[in-house]
Amino acid sequence: MTGVGPQGRFRKKAFGDLAVGMGFMTQEQLDFVISKKNISNQMIGQLCIDEGCLDDEELARIIAAQYSYDYVELDRIESPELLSLVDIGYMTRHKFIPYRKKGGLLEIAMAEPLEFFKVVDELATLLDMEISLVVVSKTKLNEFLKKLDTSKSALESVSDDMRMAIVRESEKGVEELSLEKISADESVIVKIVDSTLLDAITKQASDIHIETSDVGIVIRYRIDGMLHQATEPLDPERMSAIVSRIKVMSELDISEKRVPQDGRFKLKVRERYIDFRVSILPTIYGENVVIRILDRDKMSSREGGFTLDALNLPVEELARLRRMIHAPYGMFLMTGPTGSGKTSTLYRALSEVNHSDSKIITIEDPVEYQLKGITQIPVNEKKGLTFARGLRSILRHDPDKILVGEIRDSETAQIALQSALTGHLVFTTVHANSSFEVMNRFVHMGIEPYNLMAALNCIVAQRLIRVLCDCKGVMTVSKTELKESGLAPERFSEYAFYRAKGCDRCKGTGYRGRKAIIELLELDDEMRELFIRKAPASELKKKALESGTLFLRSAALREVLNGETTLSEANRVTFVESDHRKIRF
Repeated sequence: MTGVGPQGRFRKKAFGDLAVGMGFMTQEQLDFVISKKNISNQMIGQLCIDEGCLDDEELARIIAAQYSYDYVELDRIESPELLSLVDIGYMTRHKFIPYRKKGGLLEIAMAEPLEFFKVVDELATLLDMEISLVVVSKTKLNEFLKKLDTSKSALESVSDDMRMAIVRESEKGVEELSLEKISADESVIVKIVDSTLLDAITKQASDIHIETSDVGIVIRYRIDGMLHQATEPLDPERMSAIVSRIKVMSELDISEKRVPQDGRFKLKVRERYIDFRVSILPTIYGENVVIRILDRDKMSSREGGFTLDALNLPVEELARLRRMIHAPYGMFLMTGPTGSGKTSTLYRALSEVNHSDSKIITIEDPVEYQLKGITQIPVNEKKGLTFARGLRSILRHDPDKILVGEIRDSETAQIALQSALTGHLVFTTVHANSSFEVMNRFVHMGIEPYNLMAALNCIVAQRLIRVLCDCKGVMTVSKTELKESGLAPERFSEYAFYRAKGCDRCKGTGYRGRKAIIELLELDDEMRELFIRKAPASELKKKALESGTLFLRSAALREVLNGETTLSEANRVTFVESDHRKIRF
């Protein structure tokens, strides 16, 4: 089997003519570079970069056009199943990545088309496939080869540079315990746990699920809110050792296997600290583990972009939200299930009101992201630092604004409400299914409705909805499907709906990332009165609609009709409204 050879296509077009013709350089710049080339004898492409006339991506586009090959952008590792075709060492040595498979043809991404000669025949023989070329920038190629090298043999083996240090905090300071200290007998288990954690971080997972079942150990990652299986089931006999390893890392009781346990640990990965929250639950097959990944540097590293604008909310909703976070006092309350992005939104809000003339203190469990200029306190229940105790101490430090990570009990709720009533602006969260059910949660904690309403400025319910990849396709929605989604055919049949198609960039899912949708309920005097006298939900919703509240269902459908997501995704995230008249955009 031979590859699709480049010999017939390598009639080079003039580099300079292409650079000027494609608008990347002016003729004056080209003449200057050519004059320097005659002196230095450097490659013209590299000389253009050195002189600042081109960047790496522009150079790659020109090279692709020179040899009549396609140029591709690699935003993330494409077609992960293809990466197992060739050893990572071979890819690194010959500087290529398997990019896409079309039938019996394999496209490989390279930065130097001339290097294609050195690998095409050998690779075609090795894989028994025809080989073709696409061009990628050298920087992108090297970045992805480095990522591949780092995550190589994930869930199978761990190289020396993948070893991570467990970080313990004690009275003496920070102590790092290297995984190299683990005995040789435990090395296989350490490799499984270590590589699973690193692989999940690389794939930007929010949670790791390690479950025992009748088929073995199943490892799944939650990425963009959906679970994806990471590997084939592992030998179930290793589960006890895996759980024990995680318990050791989390400082939990190894001997106790009959009751749930919760813990946490911290890893130092590539010079940054990442927190992990661990929950262990006994089941009929053994203990199951769920690990929440909290990358504190991920958001704080986005210099200049950590604002509410990044939520991409509708203009009018963003204006209402900003008005609430700039209130002089009161409580800004967010609600929603675990993983709905509440904390991230609160951090964005705090970043916008963080000025040198005000003091902001937070108490969280744990501190998920570090914010400059803000005093952040982690809850430590083992040492007696609870939300309630920490909040009392915070009030003695003369804060202007306070963030309470979550209200879980009556004592914390009472102190937070008193803070909001005595001149502080309090940001906090509580778990409830909707903004109208928040009252019930506080009543169950023993809070009087009048006290709650006196302190509350607004309630914001939030969800995260998946966003379609660029490969999306138009679809026809039948009248039956519209009715099942609570949409009147006569009103919505003329709208364009999109479906998740799937491509290499989105790993075949059809979605790339998520965005927030919110339901902002402002509490004016009339709304407070309705809550205090425990008016029915229908009356509350009617008043909220009149006051300009955009319900979560309407917010989700707005994204559908804007082509941002699918109708099925909106139905997955929000309840279907039986009365389409309540839907407004």
